[in-house]
Amino acid sequence: MGGAVSAGEDNDELIDNLKEAHYIRSDLVERAFRAIDRADYYLEEYRDSAYKDLAWRHGNLHLSAPCIYSEVMEALELQPGLSFLNLGSGTGYLSTMVGLILGPFGVNHGVELHADVVEYAYQKLDFFIKTSDSFDKFEFCEPSFVVGNCLEIPPESRQYDRVYCGAGVQKEYENYMKNLLKVGGILVLPLEEKLTKITRTGQNTWETKKIIAVTFAPLVQPKQSIAGGGRSVPLPMFEVRTLQDLARISIRHTLRQPTAVAEGRTKRRVSFPGARAMHRYGPRFERRRFCRRFYRQCVNSVVIHDSMIPTAAMDECQYPGGVEEEEEEAKEEEERGCRRAGEDLPEEDEEETTTGDEDEKSKSGCARAEPPVNVLREKILGLPLPEPLKMYLLYYRDK
Repeated sequence: MGGAVSAGEDNDELIDNLKEAHYIRSDLVERAFRAIDRADYYLEEYRDSAYKDLAWRHGNLHLSAPCIYSEVMEALELQPGLSFLNLGSGTGYLSTMVGLILGPFGVNHGVELHADVVEYAYQKLDFFIKTSDSFDKFEFCEPSFVVGNCLEIPPESRQYDRVYCGAGVQKEYENYMKNLLKVGGILVLPLEEKLTKITRTGQNTWETKKIIAVTFAPLVQPKQSIAGGGRSVPLPMFEVRTLQDLARISIRHTLRQPTAVAEGRTKRRVSFPGARAMHRYGPRFERRRFCRRFYRQCVNSVVIHDSMIPTAAMDECQYPGGVEEEEEEAKEEEERGCRRAGEDLPEEDEEETTTGDEDEKSKSGCARAEPPVNVLREKILGLPLPEPLKMYLLYYRDK
């Protein structure tokens, strides 16, 4: 399943294509997709295929097509502080993206049939926490996974605000899935070859909406024991955070707040108490230009057919971005290999740049970009605290 959009050269371009095709429609979902590189969840030898809009499977490992995950994320209508259950959690890619939106006061659980896939998911989760800059830019709800068949969850288990099933659900299990939802909750699942959104509007009332046609492998039926009963699958516990953990969340949250200088005074942006405000502190990733391919087409037309097209033809290649963005596109193409991810350098650093350095950069045609600065990490390391406590605040991250 997939192939609805063109392949990207990297994760950002893949997201650009999904936005252009209206699979990604909200800023919150876009930020989550940009924060996590899809290729990190592939085996190393298959990374070249990560940015195609195609599903991927290797043994028990499986990732749905990006267009499917986009529709799922949009349909779930995620908000900070909600509880989420992922049935068939796989590599943990979707659960990790969801965790960036739920924030530290949400609940993020997954059930996966294969023990080796759960182990793989925890490896990828640890890699994300230890190495990704996005971890320090978001308030994160870390997912918990258990091994088992999702059709063997005890009926007395707790219910969730949001539920997603990543395998085709047979019609006879529709009510079973519905009962995992709280009133007001949303269930997204493949049902009768349609990705379906079901909202629980009351104790016994539901609203159903068909989203898109899909093809999923069906749910694996539970194995019956000799005694005639299946094995019960206990869901992860709803754990209460320790005071120490809450203190770490609060300190990181406070240090992450941007400051604004106005009229000679330093003002801190007002924060709102509770989980509802946590989504405000996710980063707004710089959007790549949606008209890249259009620009290339115009340039190629002029260069290749220069003898046939007058000079004015380039001016006729208009797109909604305007001349200013067109110039930025040209600059981006020239500096593509050395464009820096993250925030721009501070103005003071730019002013201190010597003329000689500028000449050298212009000759090379590629500015020497400094490595991006992790502001939160620098602030924590600058605190007058013992080193073990600093490492705890940093979640013992490698960088």
